[in-house]
Amino acid sequence: MTELGIMFTGAFLAATLLPGGSEVLLVALLNKTPEAWVALVVVASIGNTLGAMTSFYLGRLGRLAKSPEALATGKHAKGLAMIERYGVWALLLSWAPVIGDILCLLAGWVRLPLMSSLLMILIGKTIRYLIVAAAVLQWMA
Repeated sequence: MTELGIMFTGAFLAATLLPGGSEVLLVALLNKTPEAWVALVVVASIGNTLGAMTSFYLGRLGRLAKSPEALATGKHAKGLAMIERYGVWALLLSWAPVIGDILCLLAGWVRLPLMSSLLMILIGKTIRYLIVAAAVLQWMA
């Protein structure tokens, strides 16, 4: 598998509810092939966004299993409050550890609009990868 394939797979899996550190993978691949930084950031952003959209759709399916009352009083209450207060804008934090996965899941659960959710997730995740890449490339210079 190529570096881009490895980056895509790692970023996708890290964005689902599985644990994983796609930033560490990006740093390792940037150290190996710094000239490919644009492609690595693009592939990581797309893979991580598609993984987050998997969580989004799992949230939509979760509506069948969890009532609004159960979700509002459970361990996801804080994330649900953020989604209800800020709507799709809360998904700019989809990159954040712990809360990011929950926000994507809850966005699907409350049925936020698909395209605007996708856009906010993509923006948040791309900014995170750009910051990581810039820091690594600056450090290498």
